[in-house]
Amino acid sequence: MQLSALDIYNKLVVENSIIGEKGIISFILNGHDIKIRSKDSVGNLLQEWLRDWLISEGVLFGSSPGTQDFPDFQLDINDPKKGMLEVKSFDYDNAPNFDVAAFLAYRRSLLLHPYRLDSDYLIIGYSMVGHHIEIKDVWLKKVWEITGPSSDWPLKCQVKQGEIFNIRPTKWYLRTGRRDRGPKLPVFSSALDFVKAFDATQRQWTGTARDPLTSTWLTKVIAGYKTATGKELI
Repeated sequence: MQLSALDIYNKLVVENSIIGEKGIISFILNGHDIKIRSKDSVGNLLQEWLRDWLISEGVLFGSSPGTQDFPDFQLDINDPKKGMLEVKSFDYDNAPNFDVAAFLAYRRSLLLHPYRLDSDYLIIGYSMVGHHIEIKDVWLKKVWEITGPSSDWPLKCQVKQGEIFNIRPTKWYLRTGRRDRGPKLPVFSSALDFVKAFDATQRQWTGTARDPLTSTWLTKVIAGYKTATGKELI
């Protein structure tokens, strides 16, 4: 069967009550079973678990050729411009620090595939104590609902020595059931606000400010989105 991102979210959160579920990460080789305590592999393992769960539920989907390619899951197997689902995860005991996308790759991608702005992001917040992992919360968001400005840039990014590498999320949520460690931060109100902030960031960054592509990027993305989807970018 073919399901939308919202259908999958409801199956996980409402029908299967995944929030609060606990698991153990282990590795077995040559009869030796070790329990994994490192958080480095959690994101990939949760994505693989989701893939297996979708198969077990009879959900039809396509996927990208490589683990770093977009999207993680193509839920609409008939129309590649629809049903794009990205899966992200982060340590719920800290601020979200996953990579939304590589800045320059996303810049190129929106020119070729502006409908990517319609992608859904299934985000899993987990807590890990020892080798035990607990699902603390799950969200279904659009890219502009998890991103916002930083103190130095119109769009929050991972920046090292003045060089931009990845788009980073802002803290879009307040934790429930406990005292929160930090405030909820501003997010963009629309896809148009997001691409305008992206454009302002590339114009501010010396790595792209003088690139001829930068001067026409925003206009081309807005026009391309309408051509690809039949909708105005708002």
